[in-house]
Amino acid sequence: MTAARPRAVLWDVGNVIVRWDPRAPYAKLFKEPADLDWFLSHVCTIPWHVEHDKGVGFAENAAPLIARFPEHAAQIRAWDERFHEMLSGPIPETAAVIDALAERDVPQFALTNMPQSKWPAVQAISPGHFAHFRDAIVSGDEKVIKPDRRIYEIVLERTGLQASDLLFIDDSIANIEAAMDMGFHAHHFTDPAHLRAAVERHGLL
Repeated sequence: MTAARPRAVLWDVGNVIVRWDPRAPYAKLFKEPADLDWFLSHVCTIPWHVEHDKGVGFAENAAPLIARFPEHAAQIRAWDERFHEMLSGPIPETAAVIDALAERDVPQFALTNMPQSKWPAVQAISPGHFAHFRDAIVSGDEKVIKPDRRIYEIVLERTGLQASDLLFIDDSIANIEAAMDMGFHAHHFTDPAHLRAAVERHGLL
C-alpha cells in the first residue's frame, strides 16, 4: 500500500454498488438448471460478454454466436433485450458508505467494465447514489477494460488525481492487483459487511 492516505474513492459498479447476475433472466428461459448452466458456460459466456465491455455492439457480437447456435438465437438476443433483468438493485451497505462519504464531501468516481448502452439503465437503479459521483469511466466508452493499465491511466487523466490519492474498491482481485501495481490504495470487496471498516481504516470516514 502506498504511504500517503487517499482523499477520494474510485468505485467499481457491478456487484459492488448494484447487483448483477446474468443467470437471473435465463432462469426464466430455461426450465432445467442443467440447460441453463450449459448455455452460460458454452454459448453466452463471460468471455463473450467481455467484448460488450470493450465497446463491441450487442448485435455485432451476437451474429457469429447465432450462426454457431441458431437454435439458441432468441436466448442469445435476450442478453441484450433482457439485460435489465440481470440487475437487482443496490447493495445497502455500499449505498450507506456512498452517502456517508458524500456528507463529508469526499470526491467519488466510478470505474466500471460495462457496455456503454447499459450504463444509463444501471444508473437508474440508484440515481441518488450515482449523483454523488463526479465522473464515471465506462469501459464501453473507452474501448479498454480493467485490468488493462490504460484504463487506470484514463482515470488519472479524467480525475486530475494521483494514484495515491484514490482508494479503489472492486470485487475482482485481478483489477485490485493491477491498480495497486500503479500505486492506488485498494480494497478487495468480498463482503459488504466489511466495507465501511475498510474505508474507515483509510481515514475517509
